[in-house]
Amino acid sequence: MTPRLSARAEKAARPSPTGFDRRLIPPMLVGSVLNPINSSMIAVALVPIGVAFGAPPAETAWLVSALYLATAVGQPVIGRLVDMYGPRRLYLAGTALVGVAGLLGALAPSLGALIAARVLLGFGTSAAYPAAMRLTRSEAERTGQDSPAGVLAALAVANQTVAVVGPALGGLLIGFGGWRAVFVVNVPLSAACLVLGALRLPRSGTIRRRGVDLPGMALFALLLVALMLFLMDPRAERWYLPVLSAAAAAIFALRELRVPDPFIDLRVLGGNGPQLATYLRQLLAYTTSYAFMYGYTQWLEQGRGLSASTAGLVLLPQSAAALVVSALSGRREAVRGKLLIGSVLQVAGCALMLLVRAGSPLWLLLTAGAVLGIPQGLLGLATQNALYRQADPERIASAAGLLRTFGYLGALAASAATAACYPHRADTPGLHALALFMLACSALLLATTLPDRSLGRLTSAATTTPGKA
Repeated sequence: MTPRLSARAEKAARPSPTGFDRRLIPPMLVGSVLNPINSSMIAVALVPIGVAFGAPPAETAWLVSALYLATAVGQPVIGRLVDMYGPRRLYLAGTALVGVAGLLGALAPSLGALIAARVLLGFGTSAAYPAAMRLTRSEAERTGQDSPAGVLAALAVANQTVAVVGPALGGLLIGFGGWRAVFVVNVPLSAACLVLGALRLPRSGTIRRRGVDLPGMALFALLLVALMLFLMDPRAERWYLPVLSAAAAAIFALRELRVPDPFIDLRVLGGNGPQLATYLRQLLAYTTSYAFMYGYTQWLEQGRGLSASTAGLVLLPQSAAALVVSALSGRREAVRGKLLIGSVLQVAGCALMLLVRAGSPLWLLLTAGAVLGIPQGLLGLATQNALYRQADPERIASAAGLLRTFGYLGALAASAATAACYPHRADTPGLHALALFMLACSALLLATTLPDRSLGRLTSAATTTPGKA
């Protein structure tokens, strides 16, 4: 086994500024927005795609689910490869795959081919975020100046901004070039990433020569896909899916505890309670956030009787609050404070939803969105910063990928809860049932945060004892 190139050797091999190398920021930002832009633009393309292929909404919904499935599996798997072989190789390979998927989508002759293109997009967009986290950690090691809050905040703000403007951008592209334009746009984005990555990302030097745990990755993919397929359509007759997921999880755990270089080191992760708690908080926070996005939007259109464009305007305070809070608080880590304030405001926002009726004044509808937008800006930053401090530095990319996987699981849990609360239409009783579900998730988030004093010690000094809180 050839040892990984040490931080001192990396520094000697790649002379650069004494502070964080800002040449890395453009490829990091452009690459990391590939996933949210493809997640959000598709929302306005589902109807014209269904018309083009004569497909009902139940079939076009796979265009959304396929991306979630691919990214949920791809993020930690590709993140592990980033940890092993360096960010540059995986970043370039992933962003190149995005361009190929864009071309396939633009030329797709059928809905099945289009879904396959979305799967490729999911895997391609899974490389940039773990690569960015690996680069951030490497720069801290190289410079000895561990102050990544501004860089991590820039990543969060860029992702949130693109997620907000994605539907509007998708609408403009469809207006100019039809629904295939939302796939074509990936080609210039991919080209920009390839040029920036080739010019600015550092070469990794000596490669870590060790085996890739392919059986472990396959078992992890099986347990996750089976679980997510069940969450997308939870019915009694699909009982075999959670059983299959549980069986795969058991075999996966037995294997990972025995192999010398596992895909996910359960011995280290199992002893890192704070990191496991961060994954749980990510799941709870994103479940509430996505439940509001899916459920409240549908209720505004069906329960309140607003048009789709007006409902989008009602949600603007939520988006604006999230962006402003992320921008203003991003440079201060304050993990525990952000988690506490965010979880309390989530509880308050869910309680406000219980007061909403079909005849409620517009100010109440806007206020509910704004109140729930603030924690959306705080909690994502908090979990990202917490993970950066808690994870094993040698596995930071795979840990970051797994963090996003828990966010996607939250999205699917929210989708399942929304479907359960709206069996026929998005009416007010269904909204209140969904609000109670969200309230329970928010209360659990607060309960896992309030007694955890270790969160207050997550500062730059924590890197001297990685993985401990």
